[in-house]
Amino acid sequence: MRYMMLIKHTEDYRNKEVPAGLYEAMGEFVGAGMKSGAIIDTAGLKPTSDASRVRLKGRTITVTDGPFTEAKEVVGGYALMEMKSKAEALDYARQFMDLHLKHWPEFEGECEVRPLEDQ
Repeated sequence: MRYMMLIKHTEDYRNKEVPAGLYEAMGEFVGAGMKSGAIIDTAGLKPTSDASRVRLKGRTITVTDGPFTEAKEVVGGYALMEMKSKAEALDYARQFMDLHLKHWPEFEGECEVRPLEDQ
């Protein structure tokens, strides 16, 4: 089953220096996951200053350009995963967050793990 892991944190993490050890550990983690087929795709997202929202409300479509200063947290990245179970997907999310805890202890954020609808 496929799962989407959404990495959320406050926008201000864009202005902080990410420890080199985290980049190295993430490269190994993602590389191993891609080699095994568990991770299909992953990427960080640019800041909300580069984003736009297209909203449908009251039968009207509006487009709003970022940044979205009212957002308390943003989706900073994602991983598309192929897992055997929800437990396995949660284990990957825990491992991902453990890398942050180990290499960037000041980081605070969350991983939302959601199954994709069956096709």
